Amino acid sequence: MINTKSIASNPTPSIGRGVAFVLRTILALGALFVIGILVWQGFAAHGAPDPTASGTNPTVAVFDIGVLVFREGLECILVLSAITASMVGENSSHRKPVAIGAGVGFIATVITWFIAVGIVSSLSDSVSALDLQAATGLLAVVVLLVVMNWFFHKVYWGGWICLHNKKKKELLNEAKQEGSSKNRLLLGLGLLGLASFYREGFEVVLFLQSYNLKMGGQIVLAGTLIGLVLSAIVAVLTFIAHQRLPYRNMLVFTGVMLGFVLLVMVGEQAQEMQLAHWLPTTKIEWLAIPDWAGVWFSAFPTVETLTAQFLAALLVVGSYFAARIQASGRSGTRVATASA
Repeated sequence: MINTKSIASNPTPSIGRGVAFVLRTILALGALFVIGILVWQGFAAHGAPDPTASGTNPTVAVFDIGVLVFREGLECILVLSAITASMVGENSSHRKPVAIGAGVGFIATVITWFIAVGIVSSLSDSVSALDLQAATGLLAVVVLLVVMNWFFHKVYWGGWICLHNKKKKELLNEAKQEGSSKNRLLLGLGLLGLASFYREGFEVVLFLQSYNLKMGGQIVLAGTLIGLVLSAIVAVLTFIAHQRLPYRNMLVFTGVMLGFVLLVMVGEQAQEMQLAHWLPTTKIEWLAIPDWAGVWFSAFPTVETLTAQFLAALLVVGSYFAARIQASGRSGTRVATASA
């Protein structure tokens, strides 16, 4: 298993103090921004704003998109960090093709976005809007479940990162052999960078088709830019300032936030499937859920929507604890084997 806390090298004291100052400054500015928003709300909305007012849904959507893009950015940075961790000293030149490959992966992601938008737009000519929204929303929920990695964390941590490291070692070993091609090494490292970035970018493209269909490109662009800026800050700390960041804790934290995003999306998706007549609508007459709860949390008084959200929560929580139990079992087996 990769030790994600020790991927980057130890920072020098001066760099560490400088980065700590920058982080404290960013946190202070963020706190002032939040306070400013609250004060502005007090004057503009005379207290707490009405969450049922128009314009609330786009704000929630921007937050959801920003969290998803940021989490995907964290995972991409983690993989690239694992690949480049040993590229120091005379091997530092090997970082460049990996970086170029990641840049090509970014361009490929942008191209994939326009291709996906074109496909969805062409489908809208032959498929009803409700059916298309239900289908893309269902795809977004599936992608979000994969992104959260509770089910697939073993495959991701134990397989995806190790696979890239294994390929990197093979390329470097072949480069040391007499007669091996340097161009082949550079190409291989570039492809590693490309695959690391494009895997995450492709997931984001699939996820965002639902939001783009319902709310338009401006909302998607705003949320994506927020996620990219946060990811860029982490990338600078990792690759330039060489800070040791608690990647696992950061991914778990963003996973918790995505858990709330998932519940909202599942409730919204179930309602869209009801509107498209993919699901029946069984109202719970005695359950009084205010309108604002539907806007903020997609909580609606129907059996289908609430059941879907309950099952989604059960899936996330259950798979997380199942993974913890499985990890504890493996640790106990290793300890017993070592003491035998």
